[in-house]
Amino acid sequence: MSDAAKSLPAILYVDDEPTALKYFQRALAAQATVYTAGSVEEGKRMLDQHAESIAVLVSDQRMPGAYGNELLFYAWDRYPHIVRILTTAYSEMAHTVEAVNQGQIHRYIQKPWDIAALRMEMRQAVELARLRREHAQLLREKLLIRQKQAVANRIGTLYALCAGVAADAAAVPVDAYLSAALCAGLTPPEPDWLMMDYSDLISSEAFRGAAFGCLVRARLDALAGGGAVPGDVFGLLEEAFDDGFQRSADGGVIVHTARLTEFLETPTASAVSSTHAAWLALLLWLGRHGQTLQVSGGPEGVRVRLAPIDAAPTPQALAGWIEQF
Repeated sequence: MSDAAKSLPAILYVDDEPTALKYFQRALAAQATVYTAGSVEEGKRMLDQHAESIAVLVSDQRMPGAYGNELLFYAWDRYPHIVRILTTAYSEMAHTVEAVNQGQIHRYIQKPWDIAALRMEMRQAVELARLRREHAQLLREKLLIRQKQAVANRIGTLYALCAGVAADAAAVPVDAYLSAALCAGLTPPEPDWLMMDYSDLISSEAFRGAAFGCLVRARLDALAGGGAVPGDVFGLLEEAFDDGFQRSADGGVIVHTARLTEFLETPTASAVSSTHAAWLALLLWLGRHGQTLQVSGGPEGVRVRLAPIDAAPTPQALAGWIEQF
């Protein structure tokens, strides 16, 4: 394929009539790269192979083995950026109306084609596909920004929560908590940050944070009244994580790493588990005793071992953590 052909938008035309395939390809060759397929199954394979470059799918309706509707639905389900057009020489309004109602097609073109009109239709469809791609890219960029904002806001909430409970800046376990979340492979929260109004979002986040704080406080109070010492922390981790923690000679490994990221990554409407609250409470409890957990990642999970606190968190250190996420 020449460089000029590669720069053209791509159209996939599916029809069981070889003459129609050649006719379509000849008519559109000057304005698009035209792929062709002779059946619905072949059309699916071509879509899977060239989905990134295909802007428009045109399918005949009546073909042996399957209707074009099936192919259009396949493309709609997997490749929504592709503009879908149905064409047929038959008056099959029931299938056409079904395709329209299900959102499977952008246009319906009846055969025989008027070449000038066909070229115009394809030009408009390619432009629509381009606009869809640009819109999708803008949404992705917006989502990434919202995700970073979500994590940054939650890290700020986490620090405020811990500082309020610990009543001692040196005892705030930000480094250990965020190190563990980073090692666990944090996935930023997604859908509700785009679907909710800003005021509803902030309100929901505030109540979620407050509920999490209450859970942590209750866990911390239970630890404080239980008579345990820092050296008991690995036994306490076994209790908190059940079979998700494996002890070793110098510490242990948290296997169920999803429990280390809940507050930062789960959707706004999702409550934080008591296991995650117990994890933060243990870190706060250790901080009251001048101790923390050193955290490192590995294929088996997140490894932890007991260590003294080096320094209290600073605004610069917290900003550095936010940048990492």
